[in-house]
Amino acid sequence: MTTSYLTIKNTSSHEINIQKSRFIGFIYRVTEEKEVTSIMQQIKKQHHQANHHCYAYVIGDNNQIQKASDDGEPSGTAGVPILNVLKNNELKNTLLIVTRYFGGVKLGAGGLIRAYSKTASLAIKSAKIVKCQWMEKVALTIDYTLFGKVEHSLVSSNYLIKNIKYSENVTLNILVESNDIDNFIKEMKNITSNQMTLEKLGGVFYEKELP
Repeated sequence: MTTSYLTIKNTSSHEINIQKSRFIGFIYRVTEEKEVTSIMQQIKKQHHQANHHCYAYVIGDNNQIQKASDDGEPSGTAGVPILNVLKNNELKNTLLIVTRYFGGVKLGAGGLIRAYSKTASLAIKSAKIVKCQWMEKVALTIDYTLFGKVEHSLVSSNYLIKNIKYSENVTLNILVESNDIDNFIKEMKNITSNQMTLEKLGGVFYEKELP
């Protein structure tokens, strides 16, 4: 299983004008092809007067599903450039559509490739990119006398404290990168002199926005 991947943070769009043509980039986060079909129907309905709705998408942890469409533009000038932008940004589970309102000036193959690539890149920039990291959920229970020392260690590390429950003892729910779980357990044992209880609660993808 893939332990981390990049995708977009949110649905977004960006429009530019090139040689009197309007290029509008729409970007969506998707996990299934049926979502793509639904979104494409919406875009075509909203922009029914547009000349082209070119698109590409990548779905799956290992890019199992990939597709690109020129939607009437010369072969290889729209869909593939959009797909290449997605791949160059290492994005997964992402659909990128570029709708074009033709302005009367032909751009030529090179011009079209640049226009669709630029629109796609700007759409990604407007949506922002997040890293989804597989994290192990861990419940760490300790005595109150150890709380300050443990909390200080966690705050100064890459471990993420999700919440803290105060009762007879202190229980911290922590997210730990899956490949770092053994080091985490060893570190907590050292800090607490093994005076702790640790329970693994399964895993989850945690999202962090990239700068």
